[in-house]
Amino acid sequence: MEDNVFLIDNFLTYTIGIIVFFLGMKLNDRVRFLRDYNIPEPVTGGIVASLVCLCVFLYSGVALEFELEQRDTLLVYFFTSIGLNARLSDLISGGRPLIILLIATLGYIVFQDVIGVLAARSIGQPEAVGVLTGSAALIGGHGTAIAWAPDIAAIHGVPNALEIGVAAATLGLVMASLLGGPIAKILLSRIQHTPPEADGLIVGIPHKDEETEQINHINIMAVILTLHIAIILGYFLNLAIAETGLKLPLFVSCLLVAIALSNTVPFIFPKMHWPARTKALAIVSDFSLGLFIAMSLMSMQLWSVAELAGPLLILLAAQAVAAIAFILFVFFPLMGRDYLAVVLSAGFAGFSLGATPTAIANMTAVTKSHGPAPTAFIILPLVGAFFVDITNAFVIQFFLSL
Repeated sequence: MEDNVFLIDNFLTYTIGIIVFFLGMKLNDRVRFLRDYNIPEPVTGGIVASLVCLCVFLYSGVALEFELEQRDTLLVYFFTSIGLNARLSDLISGGRPLIILLIATLGYIVFQDVIGVLAARSIGQPEAVGVLTGSAALIGGHGTAIAWAPDIAAIHGVPNALEIGVAAATLGLVMASLLGGPIAKILLSRIQHTPPEADGLIVGIPHKDEETEQINHINIMAVILTLHIAIILGYFLNLAIAETGLKLPLFVSCLLVAIALSNTVPFIFPKMHWPARTKALAIVSDFSLGLFIAMSLMSMQLWSVAELAGPLLILLAAQAVAAIAFILFVFFPLMGRDYLAVVLSAGFAGFSLGATPTAIANMTAVTKSHGPAPTAFIILPLVGAFFVDITNAFVIQFFLSL
């Protein structure tokens, strides 16, 4: 332990993450509100664990810090499994929703910074803080906030820009995790709930499961082997893309490779058992996502957020209200007011205020209870992976130049 920081290594972090997930599952089982509003189990457990860490810090002055390399590996597993489930027919049928989602997302980036600038100006904060707590930290996440903080600190006179950005991104994850389910519940009451038929699972096993597909160690191992092959190929693809000067997260390359494999291998080798849309893959996918979310939320250092309370909370409250209004009155109607629109609305809440994995967790919680929506799980990661970061960089630069 150095400087009152107790570092928890990867193995213990992984183990604690599993415990936190079970804690969230137990709480969701016992608290009807959490179930009714589709709060994901790892979100419940992760937030409780982060509050426990906050209490430890306030009582003893010791900051618990988690090593998170294993968490990042789980993210690669998860998005590779999403790619294995993707079919060209889904991508083709998702063409119109994909275009609408893309346009709505790109428009919302601008809207988010407009709200941030206006809110910052209204409380006497520099407009650059509004941009930092807008698309930089929220739809951009921790990475984008950290990347832009030095420029905002040096050029725009915000010396604690890094702390503000990280705190905003952290609270954004909490808001994103908690708002998606309630938004879905509101929207479900507005539609005739007839979820589309789907011949397989994207993420997780539904709560009411009457199918008889057998799960054993053989098909679990086959899933893991297939994932590893896709990840290895994705790693080499990522290196090749980097040589061109374009830097993409590893999970994006693995997602692309998995999509390519799932739409070629089963046709070239029709007798081969391909694990796409099987319960075994759904379980591995759900495990990876659930543990990733649990580890992400339990590792939040809420005491650093508390030091920046006040104006930060006002700015983020304005963003939360704006996101809810946009989803209910703009996004949901644009997406068609159907079950797919409901699931994507829950995902958009997670995506616009937090991160793509949070969006997937929100959508998973809805589809487990109300039925599958495979198109949502294909098009949302594609929008998040390819378009948002590039557009966000131009939008942030534009607003900061004003």
